[in-house]
Amino acid sequence: MPSLGSLAFPAELGSDFRKIWPAAIISNLGDGALLAAGPLLVASITTEPAAVGAAAFVQQLPWLLFALFSGALVDRLDRRLMIVAADLFRAAVLVALGVAVLFGTAPLWAVYTALFLLGTAETLADNASGALLVSAVPKAHLGKANSRLFASGTVLQQLGGPPLGALLFAAGAGVPLVFDAITFAAAAALIARVTVRPPLPAQSARTALWDEVREGVRWLWQHSGVRTLALSILVMNITFCAAFATWVLFARERLGLSDTQFGLLISVGAIGGVLGMPVYHFLEPRVGSLTLLRAGLVIETAVHLVLALTRNPWVAGATMAIFGVHAVVWGIVSTTARQLATPETLMGRVNSTYLLASVGGAAIGSALGGVLAQRFGLAAPFAVSCVAMVLMTLVAWRPLRHVSVRPEPAVD
Repeated sequence: MPSLGSLAFPAELGSDFRKIWPAAIISNLGDGALLAAGPLLVASITTEPAAVGAAAFVQQLPWLLFALFSGALVDRLDRRLMIVAADLFRAAVLVALGVAVLFGTAPLWAVYTALFLLGTAETLADNASGALLVSAVPKAHLGKANSRLFASGTVLQQLGGPPLGALLFAAGAGVPLVFDAITFAAAAALIARVTVRPPLPAQSARTALWDEVREGVRWLWQHSGVRTLALSILVMNITFCAAFATWVLFARERLGLSDTQFGLLISVGAIGGVLGMPVYHFLEPRVGSLTLLRAGLVIETAVHLVLALTRNPWVAGATMAIFGVHAVVWGIVSTTARQLATPETLMGRVNSTYLLASVGGAAIGSALGGVLAQRFGLAAPFAVSCVAMVLMTLVAWRPLRHVSVRPEPAVD
């Protein structure tokens, strides 16, 4: 009879996954705590809505500025050491900020600076982590590894971490920052023990950094399947962030929810995300990745349509639970398919281009959502997003045939 350990860490995922997954779990817990503590910290310094909202943008800004170059560096350097260095750097930044906050010497500009530095290190660590996983786990089992990473990330960042962060913040505004620093240091210690060493390009074969960036962008654009995934996540994040930019106001004014009930509504979506892993493992062998991706586009379109029309909180809650399942299933399938399709030497650059589309879409959507809601009402962003997703579904339907979560070549 298999042990619990073998069920959690199947032998086919390789010994290095026993370090990669716990490292992700630990850092996700810290990130989840900071997800609640960060806005509380900024709000304790300023009550200006624009200043509070700017904090999230400051942390996203490095993705727009540096994502492509970070991907090129990931393909040039030792990915394991890059993650370790980025995690230790983030730990140092958080300790410095945490101590300053505890002693009451952290002005708003210092918080913004720390968030920008954390976001910059994140572009390196996240790119390198995705590329390292491909080197550490056999290609036939990447879907299984990604499903565990997505599930644990959902549980800890959306369910477990935020309440812990709020509790630690109540003990002292700098405490959750120091806690997050500890999690990054622990994650770095685990990643340092990873043994896999992906091959690096020969020094003589290297070109200018910008030329390498263009090579990655060019490869993604020329691959019909991966290009479609990137365009899909761009549009999906524009529509999602536009629709949910005023989610709290939508919940209060259209659904009639209290602040506590709004928190429960968010949790429902996270619980749906937890169910995404078993749903993926059940459905993928039976219906295939193409069906899951196409169904995901339809579900995302339907979610926007339902929320544009409903005023019933129970309908909204059920819709968000379904969306949570879909988001994780889509994430597992699209990530695994992209990793399998991308050449090892281009992994960092292609991944960074994809992440730029993802984060760029989120930034665009967040900016559009408030404007649409202000001018046309709280349901307008959902209605516009529904129309945009209908068009995206029509565009992506056929090209998605060119991606698969199986190591074998996808069917043309």
